[in-house]
Order: sequence, then C-alpha cells, then structure tokens
Amino acid sequence: MILPGSGFKEEIARRMGTTKSAVSRLESSLGDSRHSPSIATLRKYAQAVGCRVEIHLVPR
Repeated sequence: MILPGSGFKEEIARRMGTTKSAVSRLESSLGDSRHSPSIATLRKYAQAVGCRVEIHLVPR
C-alpha cells in the first residue's frame, strides 16, 4: 500500500492516469472544505494507494 504523502506521487499519478501536480492538488484539497473532489476521483486515488473509499453518515 502506498500512503498519501509518502513521496510516491509519480507512482500514484501513473496509476491514476494523471499528473504528479494533479495528485498534489488532490491531496492538498482533502483537508479543505472549499473544494470537494468527486467520488470517482476519490475512488481512483484510493485504488492507486491500495485502499477503498467508505462513506459513513454520522448523526450530529
């Protein structure tokens, strides 16, 4: 498994079929409520790093 931020952006980008800069933008946006990547993009990213996406609804 490749962990986000572990220095393997080029490999993650290759697996996603995108650029290293696009992966950097995606990773920086994950903690930013102003930009939300699509579920499809999150699935591609998760697959590239050896994970899966799970969405949970949590009561307030």
